[in-house]
Amino acid sequence: MLVYGRNVARDLLNKNKRIKKIIIQDGFDDKDIISLIEKQKLSVQTVSKKEMDHLSSGVHQGIILDIPDYSYRNLDEMLQDESASFVVLLDHLEDPHNLGAIIRTCEAAGVHYVILPRDRQVQVNATVMKTSVGTLDNVSLVSVSNLCNAIQKLKDNGFWIVGTALDNSVDYRDIDYSGKIALIIGNEGSGISNLVAKNCDFLAKIPMYGTTNSLNASVAAGIMIYEVIRNRK
Repeated sequence: MLVYGRNVARDLLNKNKRIKKIIIQDGFDDKDIISLIEKQKLSVQTVSKKEMDHLSSGVHQGIILDIPDYSYRNLDEMLQDESASFVVLLDHLEDPHNLGAIIRTCEAAGVHYVILPRDRQVQVNATVMKTSVGTLDNVSLVSVSNLCNAIQKLKDNGFWIVGTALDNSVDYRDIDYSGKIALIIGNEGSGISNLVAKNCDFLAKIPMYGTTNSLNASVAAGIMIYEVIRNRK
């Protein structure tokens, strides 16, 4: 997987993460990063700006790292972790910025597991790495083939399922989050699917007081995650 940007590069180098290849732009002059590369005795390929632009799909800031693909966890492994009493599920998010931001919020709130479907869902890529700002080490992503099957497994293991929806829902502040909670955040455009909604124990809504009728997925996730945390203290 190719990742890029100086902050991502600095984080990976500081954590001594496995790096298969480093590509820098001719004239790259970040002394801190260069020092970290030299300290770890890593080989570097220098290319032109045109070649860098061709290799990356975003703002590379003169450096690209080739690292192993992200290693997802499985659901059974997560369910064996007795400390996993609050998890977040994502119902087919499409924007990598939202995924990265949600991972960052989960890390800040102490949520250690995020469950996401394998298909029709954005996966960990360079943008997610950049947006999550080095927090992926503290949050495990669990990949599942079917979200509804995963929800049923969570129920069988004592989790209450809380989905976010505008219709047929109650104020998010009126729900008791004291038990084992699985919070579902829906797709940016269509929210959670009808089938997922039918499998929820509660549907929660965040009141809108302006002219807009919905919030960005990562903003809604942040509000909901911290309400769960606040309610459990």
